[in-house]
Amino acid sequence: MNEEQIRARRHARERERRARTRRRRLLAVGALVAVVIVVLTIAVVAGGAGTSSSQTTAANASRTAHHNAGKASARAGHGKTFTASSLPKTTVTGVGTGKPGTATVPVLMYHVINPPPAGAPFPGLYVPSDEFAAQMQALKDAGWHAVTMDQLEAYWTRGVPLGPGKPVVLTFDNGYASQYENALPILRHMGWVGDENIQLTGLPPSQGGLSDAQVRDLIAAGWELDTQGISHADLITLDAAQLKYQVATARQTLQKRYGVPVNWFCYPSGHYDATVIAAVKAAGFVGSTTVIPGWATPSEDPYRLPRLRVLGGTSPSALLAQIASAESSGAPPASYGGAGTA
Repeated sequence: MNEEQIRARRHARERERRARTRRRRLLAVGALVAVVIVVLTIAVVAGGAGTSSSQTTAANASRTAHHNAGKASARAGHGKTFTASSLPKTTVTGVGTGKPGTATVPVLMYHVINPPPAGAPFPGLYVPSDEFAAQMQALKDAGWHAVTMDQLEAYWTRGVPLGPGKPVVLTFDNGYASQYENALPILRHMGWVGDENIQLTGLPPSQGGLSDAQVRDLIAAGWELDTQGISHADLITLDAAQLKYQVATARQTLQKRYGVPVNWFCYPSGHYDATVIAAVKAAGFVGSTTVIPGWATPSEDPYRLPRLRVLGGTSPSALLAQIASAESSGAPPASYGGAGTA
């Protein structure tokens, strides 16, 4: 074999070796690609399943959180911004008879449910809790039961029954903490509710005023929230802008803060005139209460409803006598609607 043949054979063997190397590399690459594809497929499937699980868990957690928040909001309106369009027009959901009620109803007025401190400028506005409890028991024993102003309005306008027996409205002015601390437990024990005529400033907790949490607890307990304005100002002395602030802004603030209608205004110290009444109407209130003695009746101006002030030292029998003597002589006292309350 000559040298040229030897070189040709060597070249042939080299080409064959290179071909085998290329085949091995191609096989290795192909295997690697296959492995990568399998791994990616598994990863995608696993990742998709994991994402779905995470999304489901997140969705469940979101629904749970929303549900819990919704319960808290329904109970006390905490943490939610309310608008006028989102608020119910009334807290009364009962079905009316279609025939408006005509009976008169006494509206009682309370302030501080505590003994008067030494030097109190108006000691008569203080009713100790044991005295208040005795008065409530006397009312119950005499066939009375507590309703709210919204319930009274629903009875007068839509014939929604006020329940068996004789209805009475228990209003609490200004927003003293003792109304929460002392009146609420007594009324709750009886299954009764009150009507809080709160002022927004001037009575901080350090001075005996209701805290935000206490107001929410009152609402959660079924109490109705109404107002005496921003600061219990003498409304007849104010200009138009100040009057609007005290009346309309007070209602809007309470509505947004607590998510309740706030349908009734209570004139601070009972001071009002035609201009004040016009401002109360313009703010959307359905009526107002005064300090004029008497029973509330649907035949009179709803923006001048009378109330009976209950002073400290009033015995249970004296309270019953006060209510009886103040009854309007010309209005029927009997029919308040059928069984059940609104």
